Amino acid sequence: MLHRPRRLRKNPVVREMMAETKLSKDMFVYPYFIVPGKQVVHAIDAMPGVNHFSTDTLIRDVEKGLELGVNKIMLFGVGDEKSEDARSAYHDHSLVPAAVRELKKQFGEDLYVVTDVCVCSYTTHGHCGILKDDYVQNDATVEVIAKMAVAHAQAGADMLAPSDMMDGRIAAIRSSLDNQGLINTAIMSHATKFASAYYGPFREAADCAPSKGDRKAYQMDFRNPQEALREALLDETEGADVLMVKPALAYLDVMQTLKQHSNLPIACYNVSGEYAMVKAAAEKGWIDEQKIVMETMYAFARAGASIITTYHIRDIAEKNWM
Repeated sequence: MLHRPRRLRKNPVVREMMAETKLSKDMFVYPYFIVPGKQVVHAIDAMPGVNHFSTDTLIRDVEKGLELGVNKIMLFGVGDEKSEDARSAYHDHSLVPAAVRELKKQFGEDLYVVTDVCVCSYTTHGHCGILKDDYVQNDATVEVIAKMAVAHAQAGADMLAPSDMMDGRIAAIRSSLDNQGLINTAIMSHATKFASAYYGPFREAADCAPSKGDRKAYQMDFRNPQEALREALLDETEGADVLMVKPALAYLDVMQTLKQHSNLPIACYNVSGEYAMVKAAAEKGWIDEQKIVMETMYAFARAGASIITTYHIRDIAEKNWM
């Protein structure tokens, strides 16, 4: 035989040399959930190993993460005042801006801070926007989202991650940031966020389950890959710096399509349900957690993601799985 591909799989040395997909810690973003109070470290039952933190304990945990090379984080606020108009979402003293200021004061440029920009944790009904006649109002929501983005950026956030899926919100955020002179704040758009059952544990973590109805009128239909591409390219034209696919594991095809059609970096969010299923199966001894996690991370990178937001990164770093 002239062609024997197994020659390049003979031993670990040659396999590493020939690997087409590479991973590094620089690709990972670790999510945190911030709550009011002091000295709070509260386990989230549905997400083993993930906690609610108050800002003081958050700082201590981030410091430990930095020692392991975990230097990019995403912040979610949980426990601010809820209202019909989500007004606490853009107050400069709400949880996320306050935490960003403290983190930047403590760690400066050593820590890259991404913030979730969505109002689901700030509304009484749990939807990702302003509700009227049981329907989320697009343009009224965009106004609130833009204010929230500015509040986070003024506090020192390096990157904003709008996850509301309203039409036109990237252009509105970009315009609002530019008008405030915040031209260097990046936007990582949840460009293709699908209405997914994989978000279940997150709704406990973020206290944001809708009190009625669902989110299918604004989050994407998981049957529509062409619509996903249209959404992503619209966000690119509106000024997004990074395009995110969420969830990740069931949407590798969407990641690959975006990678082929956009010059922007592609990110993915390995969401709570994906994480919880691995943890539950590992606890039962049904799978090898390390092998499953790392195979999954490589799948994301192989599909085109250069930024991976995942709850697994602390295990990966602490246990030296890479």
